Amino acid sequence: MASKVSNLLYWRDVGTTGLVFTGLVVGLACLFQLSAITILSNLGLGFMAFTLPVCLLYKAMMLVRLCDGSHPFQSYLDEDRTLTDEDTVCIAEQIVLLIAMAVTELKRLFFIDSIMDSVKFVVFLYLLSYVGVQANGLTLLMSGVICAFSLPLFYRLQQERIDKIAKAIKKLVEKVTEIVDLVISLAKPPPAPAPAPAPSPAPTAKHKQKTK
Repeated sequence: MASKVSNLLYWRDVGTTGLVFTGLVVGLACLFQLSAITILSNLGLGFMAFTLPVCLLYKAMMLVRLCDGSHPFQSYLDEDRTLTDEDTVCIAEQIVLLIAMAVTELKRLFFIDSIMDSVKFVVFLYLLSYVGVQANGLTLLMSGVICAFSLPLFYRLQQERIDKIAKAIKKLVEKVTEIVDLVISLAKPPPAPAPAPAPSPAPTAKHKQKTK
C-alpha cells in the first residue's frame, strides 16, 4: 500500500497519477458548489449508465447467439477484495497505535513536558487559528492535495538545492534552540542548599555511669 502511494506521489506512472490527481481536484472543486451526497449519487448514476446498457447489450447478443453469454464484467466480479483475519488485525493494531501515539504526544505538549516543544505547539495553534479565519477546511484540503502531488516531484527535480537549504535551516534552528535553552537555564533559580545534618545528641550522665 505504501509503495503504491509513493508511486502516485512521485509520478512514476504519469497516466495513473494524472488520472488520480485530476479526479481528486475536480471532485473537491465540485464540493464548492454541490453537496457530497449529490456528487456521489451522480457519480453512481453515471457509472450505472455505462455498466447497465453494456450488460443488457451482452444479454441481447446472447439471445441472437452472437456471443457465448459470458458476463462482460466477470473479471471484476471474480476479484477477491475481502480482508483476511491477519490483515484486519494488522490494520486495527496500526490504527490503535497511531491513536495512542497521538494522545501521548498531545498530553506531553499540553502538560508542558518540554518548554520548547510546547512553545512551538502554541505558535502552530496560533498560526492554525489565523489560517482557519482566512480559509475553510475544503480549501485547505484541496491545497493539501495539490501540495502532496506537487512537492515530491519538485523535491526530486531540485533535491541538491533543497538539501543544502534544509541543512542551513537545521543548523540555524539548532543554534537558536541552544541559545534559548541557555537563557532558560540561566533564568532558573539556583537549587536550594541541602539542609545541614542535625548534630548527634551528647551522652547523658547516666549513660556515662553505665559505661563505667
